[in-house]
Amino acid sequence: MSVDELTAQRDRARQDYEALVAQGLKLDLTRGKPSPRQLDLANGLLELKGDPVGADGTDLRNYGGLNGLPELRAIFAADLQVPVEQLLAAGNSSLELMHDAVVFALLGLVPGAEQRWADQPEIAFLCPVPGYDRHFGICERYGIRMIPVPMTPDGPDMDVVERLVAEDGRIKGIWCVPKYSNPDGSVYSDETVGRLAAIETAAPDFRIFWDNAYAVHHLTDAPAEIADVLALCADNGHPDRAFVFGSSSKITFAGCGVAFFGSSPANVEWWLSHTVKRSIGPDKINQLRHVQFLRDADGLHEHMRNLAGLIRPKFDAVDKILTAELGGTGLATWTSPAGGYFINLEVPEGCAREVVAKAKAAGIAITPAGATHPYGDDPADRTIRIAPTYPELPEVEAAISGLATCVRLVGTEKLLAG
Repeated sequence: MSVDELTAQRDRARQDYEALVAQGLKLDLTRGKPSPRQLDLANGLLELKGDPVGADGTDLRNYGGLNGLPELRAIFAADLQVPVEQLLAAGNSSLELMHDAVVFALLGLVPGAEQRWADQPEIAFLCPVPGYDRHFGICERYGIRMIPVPMTPDGPDMDVVERLVAEDGRIKGIWCVPKYSNPDGSVYSDETVGRLAAIETAAPDFRIFWDNAYAVHHLTDAPAEIADVLALCADNGHPDRAFVFGSSSKITFAGCGVAFFGSSPANVEWWLSHTVKRSIGPDKINQLRHVQFLRDADGLHEHMRNLAGLIRPKFDAVDKILTAELGGTGLATWTSPAGGYFINLEVPEGCAREVVAKAKAAGIAITPAGATHPYGDDPADRTIRIAPTYPELPEVEAAISGLATCVRLVGTEKLLAG
C-alpha cells in the first residue's frame, strides 16, 4: 500500500475516532462475567425444596461433609473427567482452590516432594501465553518465578515445555486451561495432553494445574473433547501429577457457585489433610440447591445450551464487526472460539497498549494490554483480550466497532511512522 493510501486511511480513522469520542460512551469489556440475563436463567437456584437433607439422610444444616455432596459431585464428575470419589466440592471459587493448592504446597509436602516448596531457594511455574492473569497473580503474590511458554492452537508448545522441565528441577508446575483457553479459545489436542502426562521432569513434585474452567461452556453443537489427563498421568506412571479444578461460577451464580478439586487418591488425601485445618465443611445448603436446580448431568447440559443461546450472538457479533472493519487490512487477527468466554485480538507489534488507551479515552474499557502475560508485560505489545459476555448485544456491537476504529487509527499511524 502506498504512503498516500495509508495517509488517507489514517485521516479517515482520525475522523472516525473523533466521532467516537464525541458519543460519550461508557462501555465495559474488561472481565468475563455472566450477564444479568445469564444469571436470571439460574434464579431457580434461590429456591430450596423440602428438608435440607442429603441423599444419604445427612442433615446439611450441620457441620461436616468436607468432601461435599456426593450427588453434586456426580453431576460434574464426567465433564471434569474425575471419578466421583476423587472429586471434592467446596465453596464458590476455583481460583480460591488454586490459590490454596499453591499455599499448601509451599507450607507442606505434596506427595512425592522431597522438600516444602517454601524451603527451596527458588521455584518456578511455566505460564502458557497468552494466558489467564489471575493465575499469574497467584505466582507473583508468592514470589514464584514465571516462565512464559508460547501457546499453539493445540495447547502449549510441548517442545519448549519438555525441554524446560527436564533440565530445571526448580520448575514445579504449569498452568493449563485445556478447553477453550483464556483468552485464545484453544483446545488442547490429545497429543498435548498425552505429552504432559508422560513428560519426564527434573522435579519429582511437578504438578499440572488443570484449570478446566470451561468444561461445559460450548458455543456450538459440536462440543470440544479433551483427553482424560488424570487417567493418562496414571497410565504413564505419574498418578499424582495433575490437580483438576472447575466451578459452576459461570454456570449458575458467580457469587454463590460451587468449586471443585479433583486428583489422585493420594493428592485428595493430602488436600483434605490441609483443608480440615481451615474448614469443618463447605456450604452444603448451597450445594443442595445446585443439585435441585441442575438435577443431573443432562440438566446441566440443558442449562448450558440455554446459556449458549444468550452468549453465542455476542461472539458472532464480534467476529462479524471485526471482519467488516479490519478484515483484509493486515492490522489485526482474532480468534473465533467454539466455547469459553473470551476472544483474543492480535494487533501490530507495539500497538496494544495504545489501542487500549485510545479505547479508554473514548469510553470503552478493555482488559489492560499485557494482562495476558506474566507480570503484565507482553514483550510484543500486541495482545488484547476481549470479554463480550457481560454487556447486552447492542453494547457489545458499539464497543467492538469503537475498538476496531482504535485499531485502525493506531495501526495506520504505526505503519506511517514505520
